[in-house]
Amino acid sequence: MLKNGKKVLVFGSGKSGIGAVMLLEHEGVDTILYDGNEKLDPEEIRRRLPKDSKAEIIFGPFPEDQMEKIGLAVLSPGVPVDLPVVEKMKADGILIWGEIELAYHYGRGDVLAITGTNGKTTTTTLLGEIMKAHQSEVFVVGNIGNPYTMEAMKMTEQSVTVAEISSFQLETIHGFAPKISAILNITPDHLNRHHTMENYISAKEAITRNQTKDDYCVLNYEDDVLRVFGEETEATPFYFSSKRELPVGIYLKDGEIIYRNQEVVPVCRVEELMLLGTHNYENVMAAVAIAALYGVPMETIRKVIKGFSGVEHRIEFVMEKDGVAYYNDSKGTNPDAAIRGITAMNRPTILIGGGYDKQSEYNEWIESFQGKVKKLILLGETKEKIAMTAEKYGFTDYAFVDSLEDAVRCAKEEAKAGDAVLLSPACASWDMFRSYEERGEKFKDLVKSL
Repeated sequence: MLKNGKKVLVFGSGKSGIGAVMLLEHEGVDTILYDGNEKLDPEEIRRRLPKDSKAEIIFGPFPEDQMEKIGLAVLSPGVPVDLPVVEKMKADGILIWGEIELAYHYGRGDVLAITGTNGKTTTTTLLGEIMKAHQSEVFVVGNIGNPYTMEAMKMTEQSVTVAEISSFQLETIHGFAPKISAILNITPDHLNRHHTMENYISAKEAITRNQTKDDYCVLNYEDDVLRVFGEETEATPFYFSSKRELPVGIYLKDGEIIYRNQEVVPVCRVEELMLLGTHNYENVMAAVAIAALYGVPMETIRKVIKGFSGVEHRIEFVMEKDGVAYYNDSKGTNPDAAIRGITAMNRPTILIGGGYDKQSEYNEWIESFQGKVKKLILLGETKEKIAMTAEKYGFTDYAFVDSLEDAVRCAKEEAKAGDAVLLSPACASWDMFRSYEERGEKFKDLVKSL
């Protein structure tokens, strides 16, 4: 991979970075682990590496004299490609890879890769369960929380890797080529990182960059961008639709999911699923399409999807207390995802929203409140921005709180028997929590202690 005795720099000391160092050292590559945060404790990071690790650790501003030692930099997903230090590396001729590219380089077997603004985790988890029911060597990796690099060294030619891939991870691929890819949908998100919608779309569509006509890309026919992209990609497109019958593809018709590829195969009725909402039926269709195209028997697929109860933090029922149902949708980290949470509610709803500002707009989210949301409780960086948008649409029944504890307390006071309380923030968690998972766990703990 490298010539002239050059080292590999791993940029970022989180789970992905640690996984990258472990993989590289397993392959006998001299490695430097770097993080720009000089407040980190090198000894604490060292303890997260294998005891025999010889990786050099550097924190803070990157030393200029180290540049000439590096032949490749592997960026963790959270590291923007336009950071000055990364731009300097590019200018010095240092090859820039991401964690996904590194893992793919060393990994073996077939890759089934899923991206999209919303639904990635549910679809990836469900597809992983289907594949595990079909064969023995299955790895579920990527943005789902299990770094691809942690698993790559275990893979063989018989392996199937089911990968959730974010737009951040797709910015730094070169040879990454899944056998089947999927783009579930594209709505505005992460514009603070990608700057323009065009850049964000381009990053998502890069998942097919190295695919050929012998590979498939599963696409949402009801997404205007993706319907057009299906005509442009080198991969063979295979569409899913929740609104219309397709001549070839998988679609929802009269409450039944139907797979049509040479022959028409009924999959199941939606009431047989444990998942709620049209967005989840789309996730199921995407997972079924990928599995069927890969050759998994429909009997196997059908059995798994009927028993699948969803993923944690995504419209997750927590409990009912005094006739009020509490739902944790902490994974609703952008307005489009949060709209899906509201749409799934079948009771008058007290909604808890707000958080870290990803430069999103909240117009469509507020518009979706009609007939559903009776009270909006706002916290975090975006609370005033969201309130201004709400007032623009005539929604004035909102309250500001300073913490999630206050939000749950306020929701309990507002809710009556027959109502729902929904945490679906439409924002990332990073202003108050380390992750949406931490935010969701805190919410569930608070609800259970009411």
